[in-house]
Amino acid sequence: MNFKRSTTSMAIALMALSLVSMTSIQQDAFAQNLGMSITATADKGSDTITVTGKTVSKLNDVTFTVTSPSGSNVVAIDQVSPDAEGIFAKTFKVGPTWTEDGFYKIKAMQGTGANSLYTLKVFVEITDGMTERTSETESNLETGIFTPNTTNVAKDAGILLDAIIIENGSTMFEVTGKTDRVSQDITVKVIAPNGNVVKVAQISPMLDGEFATEITVGGPLWKQDGLYTVMVKQFDDPKYSASTEVDIKDGVVVPEFGTIAAMILAVAIISIIAVSAKSRLSIVPRY
Repeated sequence: MNFKRSTTSMAIALMALSLVSMTSIQQDAFAQNLGMSITATADKGSDTITVTGKTVSKLNDVTFTVTSPSGSNVVAIDQVSPDAEGIFAKTFKVGPTWTEDGFYKIKAMQGTGANSLYTLKVFVEITDGMTERTSETESNLETGIFTPNTTNVAKDAGILLDAIIIENGSTMFEVTGKTDRVSQDITVKVIAPNGNVVKVAQISPMLDGEFATEITVGGPLWKQDGLYTVMVKQFDDPKYSASTEVDIKDGVVVPEFGTIAAMILAVAIISIIAVSAKSRLSIVPRY
């Protein structure tokens, strides 16, 4: 038996095994940098909150911490292991310790302490021990892109006040818009030119984030002529506040002279000029 050849073969085999192991570890380490997502859902008037999620790293458990609106009480702690595809889910029941009304923060952390990979959070509103309608997602998943470990890199898109739609230029207008947070109502406030608040209302966003409400004008609060400021606000974050103006005169809405109307008028004027010029040319006697 050639001992030297046997030793060499064994060394080569060990090196190959090491390379395979290192490649596997590096691939998993690479995968751990691709992120995680969580979604909280609840029905209005329910006592159950379901949190589902997905992570690219399957090696670490996901720990949940639920904190009261004031931030002073931790009302629930739980842990779940992702399955082979990185999918996980956890259900929370609103219990006797959930005494505050407001938005409860559900924080999901994969790994612990300095070794944590991802930390994401979503909010669920509780009123009188019951959930409000909720469907909120937070994610930092980035497919196929290597990124360093980050904490909650998902960006809040904010709230958008799309348009003030005026019906017949009369005694009402409609406020429309869209938000990327559907778990909290939107406050609408209308302020008169003199600074007085003439209207306050709340809108519940649809599941796709769109919202709309009608505002009726007229009466003693709307007697001042001028531009009334319409403000929408969902959170204290400036990205979730927007405003626009509506012109009110004699208790009715003054329609805006929009871009489309201006284009139509411009085309009409050009057409009239063209027709007039052609008509003048046609009546010139020919010799």
